[in-house]
This record gives sequence, structure tokens and C-alpha cells, in this order.
Amino acid sequence: MFALLVAVIYLSFISLGLPDSLLGSAWPVMRVEFNSPDSFASIISITIGLGTIVSSLMSDRLTKRFGAGPVTAVSTGMTALALFAFSLSTQFWMLVVFAVPYGLGAGGVDAALNNYVALHLKSRHMSWLHCMWGVGASISPYIMSYALSGGEGWNQGYFIVAVVQIALTAIIFISLPLWKGESKIFGEAAVPQEKGRSRPKPLPLKQVFKIKGAAACFLCFFCYCALEGTSTLWASSYMVSHNAFSEERAAMFASLFFIGITVGRGLNGFLTFRFSDRTLIRVGYSIICAGVVLISVPSVDGLTIAGFIILGLGCAPVYPSIIHSTPSLFGVENSQAMIGMQMAFAYIGGLASPLFGVLADAINPNILPIYISFFLVIMIVMHEVMVRKTRQKTDT
Repeated sequence: MFALLVAVIYLSFISLGLPDSLLGSAWPVMRVEFNSPDSFASIISITIGLGTIVSSLMSDRLTKRFGAGPVTAVSTGMTALALFAFSLSTQFWMLVVFAVPYGLGAGGVDAALNNYVALHLKSRHMSWLHCMWGVGASISPYIMSYALSGGEGWNQGYFIVAVVQIALTAIIFISLPLWKGESKIFGEAAVPQEKGRSRPKPLPLKQVFKIKGAAACFLCFFCYCALEGTSTLWASSYMVSHNAFSEERAAMFASLFFIGITVGRGLNGFLTFRFSDRTLIRVGYSIICAGVVLISVPSVDGLTIAGFIILGLGCAPVYPSIIHSTPSLFGVENSQAMIGMQMAFAYIGGLASPLFGVLADAINPNILPIYISFFLVIMIVMHEVMVRKTRQKTDT
């Protein structure tokens, strides 16, 4: 039965990744239809990001009240309905409105699933599960490219992904008894309460920040997601400006980053058998640096393509490895609160990617390598600070 639950969780991670690359791959066409500048993609992304921040901050309370399974099912359903609404949108303001439930649903899924996996499964599963996120994120640009090339428009691309999300939502709801039967950690609503034993209370936010090394961890997440989000949202626009690709070709190549991150996380799962999370994170940083150098080379299509793939490969171990080490670094009892806050800072970091649109309009989209390098440097420093402050707890 537990194997079935793991399969459902893998599908859930695919559903989590499916919508993430749609806006970036479709925006060069969408902005023409809505007569909007590049920076207007920032409005949609910021709205989604704010919703994910709110639901991430609520994750500790919601998960301890209802359990990881119900929170995941309802949140996935919200995201599916929001995507369907996107496909019906005919004006820009409609996208902004529907971005609210989109963000609330995405944040709920992310925080609940990541904590569940960090508590119940080994590091290799965390990498492979985030590889499944990459599968979803890699597929959707091809879906969008297919819709655009076939003359159906960006709306059809969103509609196809919405249908897939609705099907995955149904599977998660059907699987809810599995979540109840396999819960191991006391405090989830799915676990029968022992007589005379009270359910643990959610950890107040101010207490979360007092945990040793927490602030550095949160800043590390902020910078990582600023880097990743900027790369995913603006890859298409960068290749249109930097390499003079057509919008359709750029939409297809926008998936290169996701291909790199997907393949990298698949490989990373095997590397966890031999190397620690900390070592894999540091190797990832080095590979990211190489990717930034390659996409910086002017007007060489092959190097730009290879650069985004390598950039994804470098990002592959960072996110899942930090999350998986959270219970051991900060305590099992604090893990849901910590991971919820990590997700919140991750999504706040994601808001830095729309900011790039403002800079691109004011300066030039070709400053992308400089922009992501800024966050890379801070991320490396914050990770090392976190390692030093939590060194005495474990050597993950």
C-alpha cells in the first residue's frame, strides 16, 4: 500500500511542475495579444507568488489540522481550476484575478508534499520526486509550442495542461485513504489521536526565525528561487533578444533549463547513495557558474542552448537536498514550520524574477546572466553560513 502512495506522490510532483513553465513559454505571444510590455508578465507572476507565500505560511497550521493528503488534494484542485480559467481568459486583468487561486493552490501542494517526503522518504526519493516536477515543467513548454505552432493559440496550451491537472486531482482524492493509513508522524490529522495526548500546536512564526541557522536557510531559498525563477520565466525572451530566435522556437527551447534540471535530479538520486546533501549542493553551485558563463557568450546559439541545460543541471541538487536535510538540521518537530517558511521565502525569491522584466524594459534583456549571478553569490554565502551554524547537529 505504501508503494501505491509513493506512486501518487510522484504524480503529485508532476502536477506541481506542469504549470510552472507555461507563462514563460507563452508570454512572447500573450503580450502581443494583450498589447502589453514584457514587464506585465511580472504582474501575473507577482500575484501567483503572493498567493503561494500566503498558503506556505499557513501550511504548518493546515497540515497539522487536516493532514498532508487532504491539503495536497484540495490545493491541486485549486490549481487545476485556475489553469482552466486561464484558458478562457480574453483580457489581461482576468489572468491577474485567476492567478490568486493558482498561487494559493501551488503553495499548499509544495509545502505539504515536501515536508511529508522529508519526514518519510530517503534523500534519493526527494531528488527523484523533484525530478518528476522537472518532467512536468519540461513537458508544458512543448505543449504550449504545439498549441502555438498548430494555430490554436496559448489558450489551448493552458486548456490541455488544465485537463491533465484535473485528472491528477481526481487521482489524489481517490488516494486519500492511503495517506491516512500510512501516516507515521504524530500530529497529522490523519493519525488517530492517542487518549490523553494532545495534538502539537503550530510553531509561531517568530519562533521559527529563532531556530539556529534558520535565517540563513531562508535567504538561501530566496536566492535560489530568484535564480531559478528568472531563468525559467525569461529564457524565451532572452533567446529572442540574444539569439534572434522566433517566438515559437524560443518557446520550445525554453524547456532546455527544465530538461537539465530533470536529468540532473534523476542522476542526483543515485549520487545520494554515496555523497552527502551538503556535497551535492556545493557541486551544484559550481555547475551553475559554468552555465552562467556559457549563456553570457554573445550570439552563439549552441552555447546558449548548452548553457541553459547546464544551468538546470547545476540547480538540480540544490533545492531537494536542502529540503531533505531540514528535519535532521532543524528537528522533526520543527520541519513543517521550517519547510513552510522555506517555501514562503522561495516564492518571495520568485518575485525577483518578475523584477527582471522591469530591468529588461529599462536596459536590455541581455543582462540576464549578470542578474542571476548576483543571486548565485549570495546563495552560496548563505548556504555556508547555514552549514556552520547547524554543524553540531548532524553531518548531512
